[in-house]
Amino acid sequence: MKRALTVWLSSPPKLACDFADQAKALSADQRGVAAIEFGLFAILLMFMLANVTDVSIYIFQRMQVEAATKAGAQAAWKACDLSHLPATTNCPGLMTAIQNAVQSTSLRTGVSLIAGSPSEGYYCVNSSNALQYVSDVSSKPADCSAAGMPSLQPGDYVQVQTTFQYAPIFGRLSVASGFATPISRTTLMRLG
Repeated sequence: MKRALTVWLSSPPKLACDFADQAKALSADQRGVAAIEFGLFAILLMFMLANVTDVSIYIFQRMQVEAATKAGAQAAWKACDLSHLPATTNCPGLMTAIQNAVQSTSLRTGVSLIAGSPSEGYYCVNSSNALQYVSDVSSKPADCSAAGMPSLQPGDYVQVQTTFQYAPIFGRLSVASGFATPISRTTLMRLG
């Protein structure tokens, strides 16, 4: 037994030599490395692509809601002339015109008016050149004293508010899942 162990230790067995040769050949073999690198990079690329897609869609839809809101306010101005003011009480086609205009973008019926919209009131420019609400349409003020500008006359403004429910395509995978939703916009338009 002692002799067999001495022979084995003096010349390594064929199995150990074969294993060392295979390990050396395997470490030198570069086949498939590009596929593995691409697979790892593709995961990162897909994550970035999902985020770019969702953020782009969010920005586009937000712009469409803004355009729909402005179109609704312009429709109120177009549908109701000065003889029909206040428009919310004296202009029969006001709601239809605004609703049609709000749903005229690519988002169609996804954009809707917020409850209580459109609203109408009298506004004045204050000393900071900002519009300030001074009264509702039931009682028109004689001047803009409430805004600190008694030499000015109040203007009749209609306010249109819209909303759209945004949902990201890639859900929790995308940073867009943290964006404000629903998308809401408000526009004021002077009618008279």
